Amino acid sequence: MHFLSPLLEKYISEHSTPEPKILRELTRETHLKVVRPRMITGHFQGRVLALLSKILAPKHILEIGTYTGYSAICLAEGLQAQGELHTIDINEELTTIQRRYFDKSGYGQQIVQHTGNAIDIIPKLDVTFDLIFIDAEKRTYDAFFEAAMTKATTGTVILSDNVLWSGKVVEPLDKSDKATAALLEYNKKLSEDPRLETVLLPIRDGLTLSRVL
Repeated sequence: MHFLSPLLEKYISEHSTPEPKILRELTRETHLKVVRPRMITGHFQGRVLALLSKILAPKHILEIGTYTGYSAICLAEGLQAQGELHTIDINEELTTIQRRYFDKSGYGQQIVQHTGNAIDIIPKLDVTFDLIFIDAEKRTYDAFFEAAMTKATTGTVILSDNVLWSGKVVEPLDKSDKATAALLEYNKKLSEDPRLETVLLPIRDGLTLSRVL
């Protein structure tokens, strides 16, 4: 499901801050060398993440789901001078391309890579995060969220990506579709969770912004 026409999407991109050159390079290499390149964050949503991070000026960021590193670089743009971004991905084959672009971006010394299951890694991080971005296996979103909440505090902003799931969340549910079922439960939970205030934004494939109370 396309939420906006290609013409409108083009207009939106043209009237947003231009995509940095290094991210254009990363996009091109991802499409040439990596499986499922459509998973990359992309220009418009990347500028949304960067601007939110700059507004919040976080000292510590947690990202669950690195892929090739596009969103991490965007989020790092708003880090405080002595801040750190911890990014976790289960696919060790992507660590080399991630690190190469992290270092080229100028934020390399502030970005800490972790490879493995986020559920196992997060409890070992002795950090309280100001900004958290969840963009990994959809069936595990609730577990990621609860793990992240143990490292959050009042005012922490949690972003959850792909929550509209190509429109499947408003279509009849196929009982075999575990990812959509999980997202339906997750979206309901975030909207009702008394620990949060939440708004679901129709940005790209859906981006939920939640603030811990």
